[in-house]
Amino acid sequence: MANPMLVHVTNISAYTPQETIELVSRSGARRANSRPDKVFLSAVSAGCLLGFGAAASLVVTTAPWLAENAPGVSRFLGATIFPVGVIMIALTGADLFTGGNMFTSAAFIQGRISIWKMLYHWSFCFFGNLAGALFVMAIIFGYGGVFDDDPYRANVIAFVTAIQIKPQWHQIFLRAIGCNWLVCLALYLGVQAKDLASKVIGMWFPIFCFVILGLDHVVANMFFIPLGIFLHTPGLDVGLYIWKGIIPVAIGNMLGGALFVGGYYWYMYLGFQEPVLVDGIGYEPLASRPGPVMTLKRWHGSSSASAGHDRDSPSTEV
Repeated sequence: MANPMLVHVTNISAYTPQETIELVSRSGARRANSRPDKVFLSAVSAGCLLGFGAAASLVVTTAPWLAENAPGVSRFLGATIFPVGVIMIALTGADLFTGGNMFTSAAFIQGRISIWKMLYHWSFCFFGNLAGALFVMAIIFGYGGVFDDDPYRANVIAFVTAIQIKPQWHQIFLRAIGCNWLVCLALYLGVQAKDLASKVIGMWFPIFCFVILGLDHVVANMFFIPLGIFLHTPGLDVGLYIWKGIIPVAIGNMLGGALFVGGYYWYMYLGFQEPVLVDGIGYEPLASRPGPVMTLKRWHGSSSASAGHDRDSPSTEV
């Protein structure tokens, strides 16, 4: 006879690592099956939001004495502020190219989307992020004159020179791998947490690490480097930006997110195992419906619209 006083209590603070990568995979399938116009506009929003965080980090690091005598402290200040942009992206459900490297790669490896769907999502996110970052850079901060005067202008030029002109191509590529390893880990931890405060804290520290270490993020570069070009940084032009600020960073970011986070956690927790339930709910695509639609199905086979909404909403993804 069952004990009537026994109450089953679930963990209300976080999902397990296995449940988290399952949610990442489900989210990747939903993102890759979204309408192209929505993916692009979501990516534009992400580019804009990251631009605001990047601009704030440039302002807070504008301290000539610190840059000269305590560069580590200056980096610490910038790394403390920059995560705001990524957190706003995650909490609003916007599509970041580098985050998509993890989400859709996990869905692809799990067999929920084709490689073409994954590449389609990456492409639309990349160009949407670029459009959003260029928009806020040019309209808000460029023509808005936020960085026109010294010491802010001099700080931007020095920063862009340090990340774009001085490093060699292979150094940028290797830094980019580490960067998106940490960015996607931040998003992974955001999915794992169940409450807002835990999501923010979980995402903050990996982003802090990549910024303070000086690693390269292709979407952040979409703001930083064009701003440097706008302010006439010596030796910097569009050709150099494409060669050293886009190509090696994009390739490195894709490897870091898809292999070291999406691929690794899939292999550890989803690969060659039974289907994973999250809060008692399994995943099932609706192949019978026209168009790229998916839903969620309860373990005993009864479909639930409310359950599908709970597991497929942006608030439960990140």
